[in-house]
Amino acid sequence: MGWELVVIAASLLGFSVVSRRLAGTSITPAIVFVGIGLLAGVQELDLFDAPSTGESVKVLAEATLAFVLFSDASRIDLRALRREYTVPARLLGIGLPLTIVVGAIFASFVFEQLSVAEAVVIAVLLAPTDAALGQAVVTEPRLPSRIRQGLNVESGLNDGICVPLLFIALAVAEADAGNIGDAHAARIVADQIGYGVCGGVIGGLVTSAAVVVGTRRRLIEPAWLQVVPAAGAVLSYGFAAALGGSGFIAAFLAGMVFSALRRPDSGQVTYLIDELGDVLNSVTLLVFGAVLLLPTLDDVTWRIAVYAVASLTVVRMLPVAIAMIGSGARTPTVAFMGWFGPRGLASIVFALIVLHDARLPHVGTILSATYVTVGLSVLAHGVTAAPLTRRYVSWFESHPAGSRPAMESVPAAPHRWRRPASVAGAGTPAPSSTS
Repeated sequence: MGWELVVIAASLLGFSVVSRRLAGTSITPAIVFVGIGLLAGVQELDLFDAPSTGESVKVLAEATLAFVLFSDASRIDLRALRREYTVPARLLGIGLPLTIVVGAIFASFVFEQLSVAEAVVIAVLLAPTDAALGQAVVTEPRLPSRIRQGLNVESGLNDGICVPLLFIALAVAEADAGNIGDAHAARIVADQIGYGVCGGVIGGLVTSAAVVVGTRRRLIEPAWLQVVPAAGAVLSYGFAAALGGSGFIAAFLAGMVFSALRRPDSGQVTYLIDELGDVLNSVTLLVFGAVLLLPTLDDVTWRIAVYAVASLTVVRMLPVAIAMIGSGARTPTVAFMGWFGPRGLASIVFALIVLHDARLPHVGTILSATYVTVGLSVLAHGVTAAPLTRRYVSWFESHPAGSRPAMESVPAAPHRWRRPASVAGAGTPAPSSTS
């Protein structure tokens, strides 16, 4: 261990000092931490020497995603989602599958050496979106609620949905490459999903029971109440992993079970896990810049650059446009929703799973394309989130109140961002809480 901890701690302290000034600007936390990582990882400074294949990098990223998956799932109000499902259902039910299909087709054309199964793997790696990279979008209260909540719910659910798809795609790709037999591939998928579901149900039931019983009988101190969801995420992940299943499926499902069963009057109980997820996400992005992205930049080819640009534009925007056909959404709305599909944490963790656990013939190409796409997304979506959100809001508000676009004007059920409104930083409004 060299200067890594010093760099991480100093970066967190430094950004904390100026975080209020940067809130709502184009200088996002993701840009800052990836930039610090790139700077710290250069050979001349030699401040970051952790290898990309090191276990510490994988553990950090996986822990971060587990907390974020539980946190995101716990924010979903299933009853409210049933009342206002149009936009999330279109984005997840139509847009997400089409994104994978279009991404795989484009990968097959750009990277001619990839098999069809490998092309599907890279498409699944880059299918999940990360709302945190464009936080100005999902925290802008003047944005039409239906649009803001639709993007927020999409981001909260699509990474959890993509986890089982990733294991299926990897199993098929490895079987296609002759590394494992078809029966072994089927068994891997069954174990990952089956034990993942088992761990998620058990973790969610135990966590929700602890909150319900503890608050009803006044057994839990308020400070320790915040610890329960964080412990529940670890419990579900660890239980599934010990059985040989996917801890990510478990953490996501546990968050949904917890959200469905805990009492509405139990108060705000996820503040700690929300904040912990945000901090770990920042650290992961710093490590991503130093350990994964920086070495990749030396070997970027025109094919990788083309695919990265296409992944953030055509591969994302065309499926969203198709998904919104018949919804009544205006062209500016479709373009806005199509552009704001940032790639972030989930893609990084999925790539590390491929790096450590998969044996694919062209793994280097798959990982390089993923890292470059995420790095480009951090910059492009971070820089454009605030100005394009203001521009879209201006377009929406330019219509008189009585003649605003119908689809965009329909109120949506409130959906909590990762920070409760009462503690959201000044200058960064948060949507109202459902807790």
